[in-house]
Amino acid sequence: MLNAEPRRSRLRIAWLAVGMLTWVVTFVATTAAAFASTPVAVQLVLSVDVSGSVSQDRFELQRQGYAAAFRDAQVLQAIQSTSTGSIAVAMVQWTGPSLHIVAVDWTLISDAASAEHFAAAIEAAPRALFGGGTSISGAIDYARDMLARAPFQGERRVIDVSGDGSNNRGRPAEDARDEAVQAGVAINGLPILTIEPDLDEYYRRNVIGGPGAFVIAVQRYEDFAAAVRKKLITEIAGIPLPKHAVDIGLHKVRVGVRQTGERHLLGLWRLFVDHAGNHGLDVLEMLDGASDALAGEVLERTGLEDGVHLLGDGR
Repeated sequence: MLNAEPRRSRLRIAWLAVGMLTWVVTFVATTAAAFASTPVAVQLVLSVDVSGSVSQDRFELQRQGYAAAFRDAQVLQAIQSTSTGSIAVAMVQWTGPSLHIVAVDWTLISDAASAEHFAAAIEAAPRALFGGGTSISGAIDYARDMLARAPFQGERRVIDVSGDGSNNRGRPAEDARDEAVQAGVAINGLPILTIEPDLDEYYRRNVIGGPGAFVIAVQRYEDFAAAVRKKLITEIAGIPLPKHAVDIGLHKVRVGVRQTGERHLLGLWRLFVDHAGNHGLDVLEMLDGASDALAGEVLERTGLEDGVHLLGDGR
């Protein structure tokens, strides 16, 4: 009888522990199920090259460029103008075939607060890799696996590959690209031309693929922030090209203009190209200067019913 009270106390503690454990398991399962069933317009993996050719200063320019882009009002407007008003994003640092680090895990972005949270997480993420070669194929394979395991259901699944070198480790980049596209994943490219001046052509041939795939080349690391902003607006708008899309050859870059309503933007592009050709102007330079204004007009005038895409040889 003397041991009855301590035994009852131990039983009460045990039942309390079981109850708490049951609550935690139920909460976690319910939360995971809720996220798994949450639809988003885009699941996006940002795959950032941190191989040996990327100095710490260059890494900082990439990191600050991505953070600034997610704080940009037009990027947020593009997100909120999608079918769900939201996207899910993760950031990965990569070098060799098996060297990958999730710098910022999956994050739902739907408003200014969540966009700021993601931008701050990018800024706080340290560089975790410093060498191991440049395996674009490994980056694509790892990002594709992340998309498959993501706790969201995206209408579109996209991998962004940014880097300053061609694939020199692991299997061929085009093999990884082809498998990803076959699995329904689109790949866009942000090549930095500081070391390899023709890297944009390499990305067009071997890296990008899927509906509406595009390359935005960055001449210098100092231009990275502006390029990221343009890229995000373009791919978040990311409406698949319809049968009435118009492709215009511009120095091995194709500009596709999707028209679902007004014909206004198509007319502007025709005037732009004709004017440049008639006066012997550098079309790519004009395009770069006009892209911000055009992106703003797409967002403001059409609410993303019209989409503008800078396209490479999408497969």
